Amino acid sequence: MEQMSLFDNRQVYAPLASRLRPSTLEEFVGQRHLLGEGKILRQLIEKDQISSMIFWGPPGVGKTTLARIIAGRTQAEFIDFSAVTSGIKEIKNVMEQAEYSRRMGRCTVLFVDEIHRFNKAQQDAFLPYVEKGSIILIGATTENPSFEINSALLSRCRVFVLKPLTVDDMTNLLNNAIKNKAGFGNQNVEISQDYVQAIAAFSNGDARMALNTLEMAVLNGEICGDKVIVTKEVMEQCISRKSLIYDKKGEEHYNLISALHKSMRNSDPDAAVYWLMRMLEGGEPPLYIARRLVRFASEDVGMADPQALTLAVSVYQACHFNGMPECDVNLTHAVVYLSMAPKSNSLYVACEKAKQDINELPDEDVPLQIRNAPTGLMKELDYGKGYEYAHDTKEKLTKMTCLPDSMKDRIYYEPTTQGQEKAVKERLEKIREWKKN
Repeated sequence: MEQMSLFDNRQVYAPLASRLRPSTLEEFVGQRHLLGEGKILRQLIEKDQISSMIFWGPPGVGKTTLARIIAGRTQAEFIDFSAVTSGIKEIKNVMEQAEYSRRMGRCTVLFVDEIHRFNKAQQDAFLPYVEKGSIILIGATTENPSFEINSALLSRCRVFVLKPLTVDDMTNLLNNAIKNKAGFGNQNVEISQDYVQAIAAFSNGDARMALNTLEMAVLNGEICGDKVIVTKEVMEQCISRKSLIYDKKGEEHYNLISALHKSMRNSDPDAAVYWLMRMLEGGEPPLYIARRLVRFASEDVGMADPQALTLAVSVYQACHFNGMPECDVNLTHAVVYLSMAPKSNSLYVACEKAKQDINELPDEDVPLQIRNAPTGLMKELDYGKGYEYAHDTKEKLTKMTCLPDSMKDRIYYEPTTQGQEKAVKERLEKIREWKKN
């Protein structure tokens, strides 16, 4: 009797996600806003009217799979290309092949996975071939195309946004994997629907992660006769810690810091602490967050609570001393303090008003009365003439103008009545009134 090798049927031992990869639109899960009956992308595919396009979406939502389905439906040749492993030389070779096919009357669909990894020069290499129609380019990216794709190339492509799969989509996908013969259909797998839904929720819209997690749970399940039971202990091991989708240099980085800022600005400490922990758990350097809190202390709290800046700087130093994970509570201290502090953006508004004048108005000379006169020549040129020393007066104030004459009535700082800034507002109003009268 001939012994069967483990490698005699490699498909059986391929990862679950690979074995269950859809090959038709009917099998494809999710993206109903693009692929539902009558939707634009489905019509383009069914009518074989595909043009160059970019699929933008998070990992595991079907970008590569959809490109393969299009390849199966179109009458063009299909080339699968990876931006991770290919350079200019490989691009030129493929383009020459596509140009030859065009002359022979055949179109080429070129799928470029992770197209955002190509630099500007590499992306430029596609342009003439896209324009001539030698290739139909389908690029897949997890990054915002507005930032990562060459504008000239982007203008020649339609962008389709692929969304994370819903929990219902995930649940259907997982149940199909359990029943499908290409999945675990030939095995007697016992797993509760509560566990299936837990995996669906854990996977954060990523089909690949969901299938990988299910596969790990089944392979580590408890064997009882001919049955594989996925137990509570196995589930806890498989989804004990959620892998957050977070690219410290990508769009999600800016989304999360924006969420943190706006939660603090809205005096919502619960939301602010949540977004803070999302960033820390995703691997964001704590000193980056601390620097942003220092900025927030002046931009959004300012004179309403001058101690906010002191506390933020102290927390920055604490992060230096402690590092992660100990500094997480220091950052929480600052985030809660800043969330609950009275808010004023008067300092930020003053900065922006002054910058606007500097950019839009001619540069004005410094008034002579407040110029420094360290040399005799400067004194002869009236540098410092008319300067009034505030400490020599009873009020510790003078009516000397410090702005250029053309701007003497400009007001940049307008304090609010929030927190301690109310007292500042009352004092400034008295000072301005005294100078005016």
